[in-house]
Amino acid sequence: MRLKLVPSKTSWDFFQHSRVTFGASLAAMVASVALFLVVGLNYGIDFRGGTTIRTESERPVDVGAFRQAIQPLGLGDISITEVFDPTFEDDQHVAMVRIEAQEGDESVSVETVLAVEAALKAVDSSVTFPSVESVGPKVSGELVLTAVIAVLLAIAAVLVYIWLRFEWQFSLGAVAALVHDVVLTIGIFSVMQIQFDLAIIAALLTIVGYSLNDTVVVFDRVRENLIKYRKKPIKDVLNLSINETLSRTVMTSGTTLLALIALLVLGGDVIRGFVFAMTWGVIVGTYSSIFVASNILLHLGTKRDWSKPDANQGNQYGSAGT
Repeated sequence: MRLKLVPSKTSWDFFQHSRVTFGASLAAMVASVALFLVVGLNYGIDFRGGTTIRTESERPVDVGAFRQAIQPLGLGDISITEVFDPTFEDDQHVAMVRIEAQEGDESVSVETVLAVEAALKAVDSSVTFPSVESVGPKVSGELVLTAVIAVLLAIAAVLVYIWLRFEWQFSLGAVAALVHDVVLTIGIFSVMQIQFDLAIIAALLTIVGYSLNDTVVVFDRVRENLIKYRKKPIKDVLNLSINETLSRTVMTSGTTLLALIALLVLGGDVIRGFVFAMTWGVIVGTYSSIFVASNILLHLGTKRDWSKPDANQGNQYGSAGT
């Protein structure tokens, strides 16, 4: 007996409320951009420059006492955040102390780090410092530029790939879905103020690849059905194609989410931001493949004659990669 998350054959109309779903996606993107501009992101040390000191102690973290102890050092605005994790022991209390790079210095000096540690030791003698990470402001600026370029190049590569494999209408739909996923991920990070660092950039690039894979599966079936049902309206062809690939889509996304949720709950605070971004990306990526990419293809339309000469015709290995 095989497990089925969806029936073998479905005939759902995914475009019955296409204007509502597309309008909701557009509104969510506008809201995400507005939040990014108004609220901003909680940039990590990777992008802001400075030093992060991770503390662990047997006693509960007193953020106020920590801040009061560090204040006489005159280091400017210091962020102290207590970290909660279900995997921690009862006597394991963790905090992150973030110190921005001082003006005129490439990074927080070793003497300053030692002074901070001594001040915190005076508050709690059991405190230890498992890790200290420093990034200079010049390096952090370069990382921001590199991260933006990496995401843009990934989306541009997708645009060219889909255009060559299918047609320009498919390409615009796929890229719109990718932009939708990236913008909404940035929006949720802005709302929740989860730390945004290089690990999240890696997650965004992974989301681009995952969402593209899901979109290409649907588009491949659309192209097959456009040839098979030449007189069927494109809306019916899209609905048929999505329904035919729905079981695969739900199974792939469902099993991926099972692993991600396990990591989100049990993986610890170090990778939590990355795993959260991946979890959110899988959800919105699955949604956008159907309600954004296919929706745009529905309104742009596409050709019905796919009888171009096959470049691999006559080659015995022509179908090896399909």
